Amino acid sequence: MKRLDLNSPAARDLASGRYRIRKLDAAGVAAIVIPWLRAAGWNPGLHDAETFFTADSDGFLVGELDGELIATVSGVRYDDRFGFIGCYIVSEPFRGQGYGLALHEAARAHLQGCTQGGDGVLANIEKYKQIGRVFAYRNARYETTKRPASPPADPAVLDAREIPFAPIEALDGACFPAKRPAFLQAWLHQPDAHALALRGAEDAAALRGFGVIRPCYRGWKIGPLFARDDAAAETLFQHLIQRIPDGDPFVLDVPEPNLTALVLVRRHGMNEVFATARMYTGPCPQINLDWVFGVTTFELG
Repeated sequence: MKRLDLNSPAARDLASGRYRIRKLDAAGVAAIVIPWLRAAGWNPGLHDAETFFTADSDGFLVGELDGELIATVSGVRYDDRFGFIGCYIVSEPFRGQGYGLALHEAARAHLQGCTQGGDGVLANIEKYKQIGRVFAYRNARYETTKRPASPPADPAVLDAREIPFAPIEALDGACFPAKRPAFLQAWLHQPDAHALALRGAEDAAALRGFGVIRPCYRGWKIGPLFARDDAAAETLFQHLIQRIPDGDPFVLDVPEPNLTALVLVRRHGMNEVFATARMYTGPCPQINLDWVFGVTTFELG
């Protein structure tokens, strides 16, 4: 596994104290991480700073050289088995000198003992392999514009914030490698977002699916969209987008092993605009990808 070269500028500057790696508080995530994500074109949600921080208050790091911010990363430790690396950006003039790798190593140290996931750009797959990540599958972002439509009223579609949390958490646990109750509660209750659940026909406690659509600096993102079958995903998808203004753009991030999810986005005329490689350091988690119609967020998994 590739490690920081002890003769690199970053290693020398770490030793001298010129390069400093520090942890961010909630205000720092809002003031630094989110603007960097925006500048990089990642289009974060309007309230991602608050919700991201609930996942792991020790998980957001920056690198500063002589007091100048030059790199950022997140290493969110969900439990003692699984963590996720994201928000990884290095200012262009400082790339290739070890500063990003040093910061990345600090995030990985925070996730020691965990299987570590990450969504990286396709062009950097070989670089990620050098630090021990193994390619699992491709995620693709699909986008379109909200068209005027009114799906039939469905009494089984409920506000996810007004039903018991346990069945939502149980379904999330089938679709994500770790329990994340604090983050999930914050995600469902974030301001200006819409969170919907679809109850079962015979057992209201056995949810068929749930999903969230949240406002971003440009348009909206659906995520997660977890459903036990295609019909449930279709119902939730239609009712989620019904709640946003006509003409607004929105996206859905689809794991490509879920072939029925690909059918859904094509049925709605969505076009692929971006893709990532889902990679893991350690065993690939066993989750039900056939139920994952939309990834929660590329940054945190």
